[in-house]
Amino acid sequence: MRKGLAVMAATGLLATGSVAACGDSKDESGSGSKATGKVGVILPDTKSSARWATADLTYLKAAFEKAGVEAVIQNAQGDKTQFQTIADGMISSGVKVLMIVNLDDGTGKAVLDKAKKAGIATIDYDRLTLGGGADFYVSFDNFKVGELQGKGLVDCLAAKKVTKPVVAELNGSPTDSNAALFKKGYDSILQPKYDSKEYTKGPDQDVPDWDNAQAGTIFEQMLTQNRNIKGVLAANDGLGNAAIAVLKRNRLNGQVPVTGQDATVQGLQNILAGDQCMTVYKAIKKEADAASELAIAIAKNQKPTTATGVAKDTQTGRDVPSVLLEPVTITKENVKDVIADGYVTKDQLCTADYAKACTAAGIS
Repeated sequence: MRKGLAVMAATGLLATGSVAACGDSKDESGSGSKATGKVGVILPDTKSSARWATADLTYLKAAFEKAGVEAVIQNAQGDKTQFQTIADGMISSGVKVLMIVNLDDGTGKAVLDKAKKAGIATIDYDRLTLGGGADFYVSFDNFKVGELQGKGLVDCLAAKKVTKPVVAELNGSPTDSNAALFKKGYDSILQPKYDSKEYTKGPDQDVPDWDNAQAGTIFEQMLTQNRNIKGVLAANDGLGNAAIAVLKRNRLNGQVPVTGQDATVQGLQNILAGDQCMTVYKAIKKEADAASELAIAIAKNQKPTTATGVAKDTQTGRDVPSVLLEPVTITKENVKDVIADGYVTKDQLCTADYAKACTAAGIS
């Protein structure tokens, strides 16, 4: 599992500004006649997951710089109006490629429609904009992500020898098409357990905008109404940590398995502490590299060749040319693999509070 990831901190609306072109502006496919175009990238926020301010930003910026392609990467900070304003600015500046992580399908589609009308190539990054008609889509197999979460929770409950557990589900944002795929994935594992009465289906609720504070409030209400919750399917590490905070206040942390996703430092520390049973690691460098490779080819007037898969747009029935990458389950037994991959560092993970847990997990 050597995928090579690195993390750098970055915040703010104009997260990277402009990456200046430094390479040959001629078409490298042989015509040598057309100048290399500019790429615009809109990231969604810095609140739902740390990845948007660190990993994706860093890897995309590095890829465009290496290719000598001018790119402007901005973050909408969860604001739909700002998202559209950023897009309008990029379109009017003459970008040749627009890559977006939508905030919802409606806003994403409006931006993609404007770009297409202006003759700009479009890429949905990480989230497919349903009905949006993007030229390409780059993400992970998000149904598989959900499957891994469901299987992870089943394994964790079995390890604790919990019988007939009540399972609560903290789902992602209802406006995120990925959240729907995650849920389909984990429900494909959990629903047969519910149907057979092996598990009891507990409260099941979406968390608007992946908001961690709301997730804490929602889960506190869940636990107040049903003290018998014995497992929590949390759709990402942020939601998982919100649930863990509530469990800690009720002295139930470590007793109730909680899932996650994104392999954040916080999520991995929760796993080392025994408060979270698993997360799903997505090699974001591979995702960023795949998306930037498509954008760079288009910007250099070359034919993109890497989008060999397809994803179904369930609104239109269209098969969108896609690159879909494989996610990986992470438990206490293989947390060290995420460090070995370069996604987080030992210093970030193994702070004083987690030093002994790191040693016990074979992190040296």
